[in-house]
Amino acid sequence: MISVANRIHVKGEYHDIFEQRFRDRAGLVDGMPGFIANHVLRPTRDGDPFVVLTFWESHEAFEAWTTSDAFRQGHARSGTLPKDAFSGPNVLEIHEVVARPT
Repeated sequence: MISVANRIHVKGEYHDIFEQRFRDRAGLVDGMPGFIANHVLRPTRDGDPFVVLTFWESHEAFEAWTTSDAFRQGHARSGTLPKDAFSGPNVLEIHEVVARPT
């Protein structure tokens, strides 16, 4: 299993709109083979990024999602926030899960 953390720096005045985008998301990822879960984490300190955290059965399952039509459709609205809503580039991190609750 892997986790994919997308760290996204969003300016404070855009937090509510950013969060609403995820509440209203298309949900296309939910039906992808190998998808396990999606969590959106709000920062508790000013200047820290949001973290969009997904879990996948394998790296191959995640890669299949990123090259799918569903990915393109699901991310079509991500460009609707103005560029000045973001205070820096996002950072994508992929980790192998080595311990988890049983």
